[in-house]
Amino acid sequence: MIIKTLPVGPIMANCFVVGCKETLEAAVIDPGDEADKILGAVAQSDLIVKFIINTHGHFDHVSGNKGIHAATNAPILIHALDAPMLEQISASAASWGLSAENSPSPDRTLDDGDTITFGKIAFKVIHTPGHTPGGISLFTEGHVFVGDTLFAGSIGRTDFPGGDFATLKSSIQDKLFMLGDDVRVYTGHGPETTIGHEKQHNPFVGVNAMY
Repeated sequence: MIIKTLPVGPIMANCFVVGCKETLEAAVIDPGDEADKILGAVAQSDLIVKFIINTHGHFDHVSGNKGIHAATNAPILIHALDAPMLEQISASAASWGLSAENSPSPDRTLDDGDTITFGKIAFKVIHTPGHTPGGISLFTEGHVFVGDTLFAGSIGRTDFPGGDFATLKSSIQDKLFMLGDDVRVYTGHGPETTIGHEKQHNPFVGVNAMY
């Protein structure tokens, strides 16, 4: 499996290009900005983008949808509960003093338990609300892409509209922590981590959580 991590935009959100080595089919996860940079990474490995997947609807993870979609015609996928946020990207970015274009409407909405297949890779969709109502994580053997649900040593903010700490904690402890200690966690901001490390050391949701 090919995994490229691309921090993009002024908030440095991680976009992931995930490709199948055998077929070169790929998915772009969370194209938050800098569509040209993302497309350059795709072209560098001769990948064919089959899906654009948003782990949630915040502008710093979806502002590149329009550019990637225009260049590849790949369908945009997002959980149904966060789909309305794609029409509010410009206004959301403006509240941070930034500019961004609204996304095209999603081509498909996702739900817990769905499967997204490209090449020989299959992502299982895990609904992990708490940061947003429609937040999802994408699991494939040994790897999980979690958006802003979980970070190395931290968790996603819950003070935005639709956020809820108790819900987020349950998503992490009851769903993500069940995946296995060796699973690598690819986060929406910052470095990678592992499920096992966060179980042991995360101060918000680990075994010695202070909250």
